[in-house]
Amino acid sequence: MPNHDIHIQLDLKIPMRDGVRLYGALYSPVSGEKFPVLLIRSPYSTQHPRYVDWAVRFAQHGYAVVMQDSRGRYESEGEWRPYIDETNDGYDTQQWIGAQPWCDGNIGTFGVSYPGFTQILPAPLRSPYVKALVPIANQEDNYGHMRYNGVLQLQNAMNFIWLGVRTNQNAPRDLLDWDDVYRRLPLISALDDIGDRPFYREVIRHSSFDDFWKSYSMKGKYAEVEVPAYFITGWYDNLLHEGFKCFAGWKTQARTPEARAQTKLMVGPWTHTQIGSAEPFGDVDFGPAAAEDIPGAHLHWYDQRLKGIDTGIDDDPPVRIFVMGENVWRDEHEWPLARTQYTKFYLHSRGRANSLHGDGELSAEPPNDEPTDGFTYEPENPVPTIGGQSMFIDNTGPKDRRPVERRDDVLVYSTAPLTNDIEVTGAIVLTLYAASSAPDTDFTATLVDVHPGGKAINICEGIVRARFRESYEEPTLIEPGAIYEYKIGLWETSNLFKAGHRIRVEVSSSNFPRFDRNLNTGHTPGLDAEMRVAHQTIYHNAPYPSHITLPVIPR
Repeated sequence: MPNHDIHIQLDLKIPMRDGVRLYGALYSPVSGEKFPVLLIRSPYSTQHPRYVDWAVRFAQHGYAVVMQDSRGRYESEGEWRPYIDETNDGYDTQQWIGAQPWCDGNIGTFGVSYPGFTQILPAPLRSPYVKALVPIANQEDNYGHMRYNGVLQLQNAMNFIWLGVRTNQNAPRDLLDWDDVYRRLPLISALDDIGDRPFYREVIRHSSFDDFWKSYSMKGKYAEVEVPAYFITGWYDNLLHEGFKCFAGWKTQARTPEARAQTKLMVGPWTHTQIGSAEPFGDVDFGPAAAEDIPGAHLHWYDQRLKGIDTGIDDDPPVRIFVMGENVWRDEHEWPLARTQYTKFYLHSRGRANSLHGDGELSAEPPNDEPTDGFTYEPENPVPTIGGQSMFIDNTGPKDRRPVERRDDVLVYSTAPLTNDIEVTGAIVLTLYAASSAPDTDFTATLVDVHPGGKAINICEGIVRARFRESYEEPTLIEPGAIYEYKIGLWETSNLFKAGHRIRVEVSSSNFPRFDRNLNTGHTPGLDAEMRVAHQTIYHNAPYPSHITLPVIPR
């Protein structure tokens, strides 16, 4: 139905410093002359249905809303270079808006994913008009978005295949045989017959954290930020870990005490594409409490930040999390939680932890003399991605892991049924002592909540590439057969393991296609198709006590 209480202008031409003009749409209240402005800068079109709905709601609430196409996208002039131009273009846009007669001198920003990143990139330039941000499902930098512990997040990288040079190309993406596309080698040329994607090839070429990634990163720039941010993400968001890094950077390093004090974080039981939704996904239903009015959260935040209305948000604790398993929201005063009891659970076996039917055990008792566990990792037959913090809704979130736990190349370590509830809230790290027959390989870890009926629900997961075990900037190969200590971060979570459930850890060497396969050759990743089999040995004895450290919260 027509909406007659707002004004819509669809032909803003916003000049950049190099003369390029970027297209924008303006939604504003009919009554009034000057308004606080909410800005989204996006490659996904100013006609994106979600953001049109948000713009209407914001305008009805007394805000002017500017939706802008990124450089080279849709109606905007110039060449689209993903991410590269967003810092200066964002700042120039903010300066232009602030000088318009319909702007009252106050700007806030909004948007999910790529538009989350376009919010934080200009923040260190400190436009005097920008008073606050709401980055949702955003990254600190693209190295963390495209790679984790040096491992290519293959689905993230190939996602850009549906972003054409100027518009989106959704239908061709849906028609592709993705099982075939993901398996193509070498990775550098995997998309060549589908479309020209220079950015994808650059992602493959730059496997270490070099100047390509550093040129538009927030690392080292938090101290230049002087306005607060309200970060929103989900436990199954593929950018969860990046959001936590940004929150920590803002909270501890921002330029002003006000920015540090006012910055907030909300984390729900959501995946990347369902922020705020209570719609079930995966194999667990978190219930109606999972729903969150995300546009309403913006208004609660921006009424305080831009209009000076006391909404009470500054009296709320800075962290709001959804505790899975218990399925309740809880406010916290810091992250990590001050009352955390970091508890080690050690890997045990009699030498045959392979698969769900093996003899792997997990307990708080340190190991003594125990035989090693071993498995063979074949890149041609990788462990398939099932659930987790993957980008695509059809295979993300809390999934039953038993299909992969039946494989001999997956080691499975489980506690006895718990006699009491155990809440785990915080960052999870597996310390793994391992050797490989290869000069480079990967090791994976998954934390699992095993329900009484046997359903094995993944909570969080991680991976490490051996060459990046010490440095992302200066990788070094390993000596075949030598024992190394690997720290595998499984990202952050909050889950109540209920009495009668079991805590489980899986260890393997692949999680495909969320992550690319290590071909075990030691060659530069992504540039050739040669594969080798790797024989992996996992140690859990007194000298090498492999263990997972769980942030246990007293009940």
